[in-house]
Amino acid sequence: MKTKTVTAITTAAIAAALCAAPRAAHAFCGFYVNGAGSEMFNDATQVVLMRQGTRTVLSMQNDYRGPVDDFALVVPVPTVLKEADVKTLDKGVFAKVDTMGSPRLVEYWEQDPCRPQYPERDMVMASPSRAMAGSGSASGGGGNYHVTIEAKFTVGEYQIVILSATEATGLARWLADNKYKIPAGADALLAPYVAAGSKFFVAKVDPQKVKFVDGRVALSPLRFHYDSDEFSLPIRLGLANSSGKQDLIVSILAPAQRYELANYKNVTIPTNLDVKPEVRTKFGEFYAALFDRTVEKNPGAVVTEYSWDASSCDPCPGPQLDYGDFATLGSDVLGGGKGEIQAYQGGFVLTRLHARYGKDGAPNDLVFKQAEAIIGGREVRGGDGKLEERASPSSMNNFQARYAIRHEWTGPIACARPTRGIWGGPPQDESSAPMQTALNTAFAPRGKAQLPALVAQDVPEIEVRAAGASASAPAMAEPATSPRAENGEAPRGAPKKVSSCGCQSSEGAGSGALLVLGVALVLRRRRVNA
Repeated sequence: MKTKTVTAITTAAIAAALCAAPRAAHAFCGFYVNGAGSEMFNDATQVVLMRQGTRTVLSMQNDYRGPVDDFALVVPVPTVLKEADVKTLDKGVFAKVDTMGSPRLVEYWEQDPCRPQYPERDMVMASPSRAMAGSGSASGGGGNYHVTIEAKFTVGEYQIVILSATEATGLARWLADNKYKIPAGADALLAPYVAAGSKFFVAKVDPQKVKFVDGRVALSPLRFHYDSDEFSLPIRLGLANSSGKQDLIVSILAPAQRYELANYKNVTIPTNLDVKPEVRTKFGEFYAALFDRTVEKNPGAVVTEYSWDASSCDPCPGPQLDYGDFATLGSDVLGGGKGEIQAYQGGFVLTRLHARYGKDGAPNDLVFKQAEAIIGGREVRGGDGKLEERASPSSMNNFQARYAIRHEWTGPIACARPTRGIWGGPPQDESSAPMQTALNTAFAPRGKAQLPALVAQDVPEIEVRAAGASASAPAMAEPATSPRAENGEAPRGAPKKVSSCGCQSSEGAGSGALLVLGVALVLRRRRVNA
């Protein structure tokens, strides 16, 4: 049965980005506890969803540390899933998606104003995106749960059960009586999904099949797909174990289409800002302050951080996504698995949305809608020599959160008509710093970074005035061509690319894994005494 409610998990993708975690992250969408009641910690949760028509493909990866006996994750879904709808994946694709959409910091040097200028083509973005099982009554413990086991099967190390329920309290009792430890008040969070007719995807891990890497559990990412008219993402279950602010990153992959929220305010992150050199050592902290200020000035808003053709980037912080990645994430089952996706020729748009909220906010589930294409955050200047600012409507999606440290020319100027504002790589006697990406801003130190002291220009959309800085970098005396992208290479003079697996912000103590919140209610099964 199709369910037209916010329970339909959509083609969004909560994506979190993550490296080492020096402390426990409590802002996970669910929770882990062992049979004795001690905590398990989730270091990274990433979810990538793909959408076309009514088809949604959800891919989820959980990394955690702690006891592993028989925990399970629970996800509301709109339909009964079959064994053919579920598979396990290799986790490498998640890092590529997260790195591709992350905010980036680049560094440029002003070129010799007296250097001869040669005609060049206008910068062209590479591949711009076009804007166009058996069932039965569940029993146990002697209670009438009003719960039905719709399907049961095994995929990889996961034992899958699909449940339906007509009473939230009955579902909570069934989980508890079947040795799943759930938090107090969980039935209230489950109630809206039960009332809407949702099914519940429960994936329990077989401890005998779990693999360990460097002492940590290495669970295979799960992927499943279903059809539903509504495009939405359930996040309310994530409130069950929230102890403070939660960061939610949603990445949506869809053919030739950007998405935004239908039931929340939308705002784009201020981009193409020139920043002071000290941002180089605290980029994650700077970006967290910029994001927080944007939300402060736009209460309740969800922030768009990226919208770009998924198989291209400029500059590129890591490898671009390719057809193998798209197939891994679900293009093989879009359009009913009939191969229609081949007609798009790489036209997937990657949209990255970022929300931050507290437990008291009791957010509604996210409902998505199609949105027009936008551009912004590129090294593109207008006829007046001024760098493009903010986001603008366009026929293609080329928007990113990009920030630049610029080194003005300090050498001699010995020509009659110098041309200022031509930016590129460092002088021969200097080396360029690698591009940085803000991958772990959920745990970046907050309250210390002072935006007026770190930006080199005013940011009027969030009412920030730069302290003791010129309004912008030197404008060009006459129009000149910006660095361009050719044959997949980074712009002329742009920092060298880094691999996605080695990409992380350079901030020091206090940084940690960015946790994604809200898709699943993760439960830990109690040990059964012999």
